[in-house]
Amino acid sequence: MTLSFAAALLGELRAHNPLVQCITNSVVTNFTANVVLAIGAAPAMTDIVGEAGPFARVAGGVLVNLGTPTPEQRLAMEEAVAAANESATPWVLDPVAIGALPIRTALAQKLAPQTPFAIRGNASEILALAGEGAGGKGVESTDSTEAAAPGAIALAQRLNTVVAVSGPEDFITDGIRVIRVANGDELLTKVTGGGCALGALIAAFAAVRGTNSPVEAVAAAHAVYGIAAEQAAAQAAGPGSFAVSLIDALSTLTPSAISSEQRIREYAA
Repeated sequence: MTLSFAAALLGELRAHNPLVQCITNSVVTNFTANVVLAIGAAPAMTDIVGEAGPFARVAGGVLVNLGTPTPEQRLAMEEAVAAANESATPWVLDPVAIGALPIRTALAQKLAPQTPFAIRGNASEILALAGEGAGGKGVESTDSTEAAAPGAIALAQRLNTVVAVSGPEDFITDGIRVIRVANGDELLTKVTGGGCALGALIAAFAAVRGTNSPVEAVAAAHAVYGIAAEQAAAQAAGPGSFAVSLIDALSTLTPSAISSEQRIREYAA
């Protein structure tokens, strides 16, 4: 992955202002929308039956986040995924808190084989989806990124998708290549929606990937988000001011900062 790739993709995103449909949880809706706006895309929280499918056909990218899966939202997710696949709209699955919770776990297992552009989650969520773990402590991971790496590679190979495991160093793989992104800050774990918003950012980058490799697009989203988090943390007094500063940092992030500050390494799976 070249050092200029993430910077170039961010420039393309801002030039095209893609429409990103976010079917996400009620806890993080506002924060997610602001992150998408700040990066240069257009968010739409269209998550009801009868609208989710038609909207997925015209959106540039779709996020399906299982954080608060109400009965109608679950149906809307299935509708959106079917429509996205019919119209070749890239969609991202975020299997929040699966493992111990039966309804969302069953839904994740149903949606995951339906050709997502990417699946992102913490180590415990990815292990649970791979059938190798029981989930974490609610939305918090109790497993390490390293522990989830073999399962992530196997899951990516089985589903022919990109799997991203969030952690101190993010682990991203398409089953053939592995890209690790070390950018980020611990304050991301202290803000509700820090991880969920990343899923929407991946959907935005997927919308403008063109002929670029999906695994590189997912890594680019992680690098951009991580660099913005580092910049925000440098001036934040705590989690509250960090959340505001992160939005500002995403909106003002420059290609030169991405090229000079990203910490990415790649190797074969």
